[in-house]
Amino acid sequence: QLQLVESGGGSVQAGESLKLSCVVSGYTDSGHCVAWFRQAPGKEREGVAAMSGGGGRIDYGASVKGRFAISRDRATKTWYLQMNDLKTEDTAIYYCAARASVWCGTVWSAHAKYEYWGQGTQVTVSS
Repeated sequence: QLQLVESGGGSVQAGESLKLSCVVSGYTDSGHCVAWFRQAPGKEREGVAAMSGGGGRIDYGASVKGRFAISRDRATKTWYLQMNDLKTEDTAIYYCAARASVWCGTVWSAHAKYEYWGQGTQVTVSS
């Protein structure tokens, strides 16, 4: 059983940066896919970034590629989402999610495949 706790959300101006953290308790040595999703009011939940359990594969959503970066600290079992050059359209609740599987799957952004979710953290970007 995994438990995920996000932190680091807040309000920033467009063009600024923000770094989100996700502590994954219960993470096993076999590894798990960990991903970041976001959901804006009235919109579908959107895949932002994902990292396979071994860290060998990383995927990004088209709208954030080149601006966001997912990383992890194995020692503290913490995953990060560094968000640079933030835009107003990045405003959303950001969720950390994990799969029991080490792989994120052929369609990593299929949120229904993720068994474990954090409570979410609000990111607001103003112009």
